[in-house]
Amino acid sequence: MVELTVDGNKVEVPEGSMVMHAAQKIGLYVPHFCYHKKLSIAANCRMCLVEVEKAPKALPACATPVTNGMVVHTCSEKAKAAQKSVMEFLLINHPLDCPICDQGGECQLQDLAVGYGGSSSRYHEEKRVVFHKDLGPLVSAEEMSRCIHCTRCVRFGQEIGGMMELGMLNRGEHSEITSFVGRAIESELSGNMIDICPVGALTSKPFRYSARTWELARRRSVSPHDSLGANLVIQVKGDRVMRVVPFENEAVNECWISDRDRFSYEGLNSEDRLAAPMIKDANGNWQEASWADALQAVAQGLSRVRESAGAGEIGALATEYATTEEYALLGRLMRALGSENIDFRLRQTDAGFDAALAGTPWLGMPVAELDQLDRVLVVGSFLRKDHPLMAQRLRQAAKRGTQVLMLDSAADDHLMPITARLTLAPSQLARGLAEVAVALAAIKQLAVPAELASVTPGAAAQSIAASLASGEKVAVLLGNLAVNAPDASVLAANAQAVANLAGGRLGFLTAGGNTVGGYLAGAVPGRGGKTAAQMLAEPLKAYVVLHAEPALDADNGPQALAALRGAQFAVALTSYRSSAQDWADVMLPVAPFTETSGTFVNAAGNVQSFKGTVAPVGQSRPAWKVLRVLGNVLHLAGFDDDTSEAVRDAALAGGVEGRLSNEITAAPALGRPAGALERVADVPIYRSDAIVRRAEALQAHVASRAPMARLNSRTLAALGLAAGQTVRVSSGQGSVDMEVAQDEAVADNAVRVAAAFAETAVLGGAYGQLSVERA
Repeated sequence: MVELTVDGNKVEVPEGSMVMHAAQKIGLYVPHFCYHKKLSIAANCRMCLVEVEKAPKALPACATPVTNGMVVHTCSEKAKAAQKSVMEFLLINHPLDCPICDQGGECQLQDLAVGYGGSSSRYHEEKRVVFHKDLGPLVSAEEMSRCIHCTRCVRFGQEIGGMMELGMLNRGEHSEITSFVGRAIESELSGNMIDICPVGALTSKPFRYSARTWELARRRSVSPHDSLGANLVIQVKGDRVMRVVPFENEAVNECWISDRDRFSYEGLNSEDRLAAPMIKDANGNWQEASWADALQAVAQGLSRVRESAGAGEIGALATEYATTEEYALLGRLMRALGSENIDFRLRQTDAGFDAALAGTPWLGMPVAELDQLDRVLVVGSFLRKDHPLMAQRLRQAAKRGTQVLMLDSAADDHLMPITARLTLAPSQLARGLAEVAVALAAIKQLAVPAELASVTPGAAAQSIAASLASGEKVAVLLGNLAVNAPDASVLAANAQAVANLAGGRLGFLTAGGNTVGGYLAGAVPGRGGKTAAQMLAEPLKAYVVLHAEPALDADNGPQALAALRGAQFAVALTSYRSSAQDWADVMLPVAPFTETSGTFVNAAGNVQSFKGTVAPVGQSRPAWKVLRVLGNVLHLAGFDDDTSEAVRDAALAGGVEGRLSNEITAAPALGRPAGALERVADVPIYRSDAIVRRAEALQAHVASRAPMARLNSRTLAALGLAAGQTVRVSSGQGSVDMEVAQDEAVADNAVRVAAAFAETAVLGGAYGQLSVERA
């Protein structure tokens, strides 16, 4: 430790710290623009100049290393004079457009100019003009004349986002921040550049000119879109969500959020919002109804099916971003009716997966431990798009020497060094894990699981095994592709074998914002109950569907629609009219996460409760209240809760930690036989749920463009096809014409066709076999 004196206060900081860190430790604010605690030091704004005794001139606090006995003055006459001189230089060319600037009221330059700026300028020459840049549908660079060249956005892209999408051209007053020629910003974390821009040079394109910062009320919430559970500040004007920014929580999302979390609020304000209960009449036309009539119609429909066909013919389907309270009451409703058919994992296809689990699957560690591991094997995950901020943590870990290993079906660029990688068709992932296990056992001179004795590891598997064997803090993480696979239980068993042989931990990245909460609240089939896949493959007589858009959220959309349309009775508790109007008999408008209180449990088991931030749209009601009242209308016992907190406490009684377990009871195996041409179906980042799919800016993003059939050059040659041709992609259920693209990241004998698009829904399941031929 090094001891120094700052403004008369003695302080100890670690060796290698800067004066800025010492000042912050004792709560002293040193004015700055380019310095940011999560970014490298650039020292190019010079606003943090301070006086250091025995130094001939003022020094930048952010870039001056501390030394023993150093004496620093941050607000002496010399320091203030230096800071005021820097502010004068910064304002020479800055446009004085505060009245129309979107950043007005939350601008660092504006705030510091009050204390360090002059009342008039000594410069009367024309100010420079920098033409605006088109950076895509999310980030606006319309007023780049405001830029003060702090380079925070450039450093963020390189260091946090993982790719340099912005850079600086020219020198002196001709310097400009710009993107590469003809390129937009495509990073899934790009919106954070808006937050860290200290002036109004980069602003939110969807939010631009829609409200003033002092008009907005700020309320905390939690993101539902992935299993991290990023902490949010929802900014509200009247009863409308206007903007979403991060709430700093070092243990979860640090000070960042993904663009999906930031811009999906547009979907909350969609014209498609269902504002009143609707009942379909005998002619198939929708009629608006009162809540009393709608709930009575639901109770009669469910009672009719229970009396005529039995409670086993009623099933409940939900999504992975329903709240814990909603899951608990949905499960309570089903079981009070006498049915165990309830499931929220609409993309899961392995009926034996639940039997292989000893408890609730979870990450296996706190989120913050991800960047403390020294070996990580990620299995079956489109990591950057499925879990953007967990990918960011692993990116920082990789910079510090963590070896990241991949076993996948598409070798996407995760913008971090990958030490070893094995890319296989989905059916072969289990065998790939088996190869790694056998290679690990040989290195560690341990017994190979008997089921894998016939396996001979290849070179890539041996490289992965060698890396795992050399690590102390090791984790094997299963992604969405692996968990949703038809042989998920085998993949999990093989992954556990690898983790055990490596002396590490097994973890599940988990899919939606409340997957762990769904398990804890009992929204999974009980004894004799059917999974979501079974309920849709063997249609039931009645369905209760919560928040889901089955055509795009289920693994097999056409099959899901056929089951729902063929049912005697189907009720949708939904926020969006179009998600259910072509199959439901009754639609009940329920509130999304911003309009209800509730709880999400993230992948690491963190229980995060939140309140509603705006009033529900129209006659919408919180889904937990709707389910509770429905229980009363059906005269079922146990529906007396007055608050969501009472429901939560009952669902999570006894705590969470003791119920989390990644122990797999299934035995390792070799998986399923290879198919001729297998589908690799990713869910694009901005197609993951109903809210995101209705956010206009996210749908205009390149990540949401129309899907193509992507094959590597070897598979293309074997099929006699060339990139750019129009091909017909066919499955056992349907076919679609699309452009074919060459993508060397895709595994051999596989074709990558994105799911969650209306265009590709006709192909059915994500793990089926496809044929591709010239159209």
